[in-house]
Amino acid sequence: MSIKQAVQEKYGEAARRVTKGEGLPANCCAEVSCCSGSAASSCDPITSNLYDDTQQGDIPEKALKASLGCGNPTALAQLAPGEIVLDLGSGGGIDVILSGKRVGPKGRAYGLDMTDDMLALANENKQKAGIENVEFLKGEIENIPLPEGMVDVIISNCVINLSGDKDRVLSEAFRVLKPGGRLAVSDVVVRGEVPDSVRQSMLLWVGCIAGALQETEYRSKLTAAGFEDIEVEVTRVYNIEDARSFLSTEGIDVDKIAPLVQDKFVSAFIRAKKPDQTCCSADCACHNK
Repeated sequence: MSIKQAVQEKYGEAARRVTKGEGLPANCCAEVSCCSGSAASSCDPITSNLYDDTQQGDIPEKALKASLGCGNPTALAQLAPGEIVLDLGSGGGIDVILSGKRVGPKGRAYGLDMTDDMLALANENKQKAGIENVEFLKGEIENIPLPEGMVDVIISNCVINLSGDKDRVLSEAFRVLKPGGRLAVSDVVVRGEVPDSVRQSMLLWVGCIAGALQETEYRSKLTAAGFEDIEVEVTRVYNIEDARSFLSTEGIDVDKIAPLVQDKFVSAFIRAKKPDQTCCSADCACHNK
């Protein structure tokens, strides 16, 4: 099974569970807690308690329950009235709906997702929220179906780490942003060196698909895509005790690897900016100021 197929299956299952009103599986904490979808307080230290009471009151319950994120980009991104926002991997629509409220009727919020079940759930949540300036698009984050230079702010909530081609994702994000546009995403990041076997097991727990980048890699890929003013702010550190049940079922000696894991796996808020003016050649006007 490819990474893309695994992600579609995981998110489709989560959407169907929420749509049917089913709770988390009884064994979710002993398996991969972030894979089932729950933003409510639960056994899951990754997706729980990300949205405050005010935000929870602004969105339909199903949007909250379908959240599979690791952060809250709408709380940290500086969205202004009238701006155009794009959420990569929008899932049940929680961050798109919150963004639509932030940018107001003169702004617009787009959500991009490749999973039919999530798109259906997101549109249901849009109707329940009674918000008009929100639109959900079907597509892949590696091929964003929007024109160049259209978007003011790109957000994403623990989705870029799931892509098998992160360079393409960041290149596409750069393309659709306006000059001076901002990237403001939450994602899983690895800080420092970790043995590969330990890294893979931890990331299977944290992100369900073991694709998170080291912080230095993330910065390098953003720079290569053309971004500047890159900042990485840690928002949540994953404790080895949080992963004990899952890692034990994988046959891993948790106490032995604990020193190798401490403070290495985190959720982070990543900011970057597209230059105010992008030049295409040496004789471009911006070179002759």
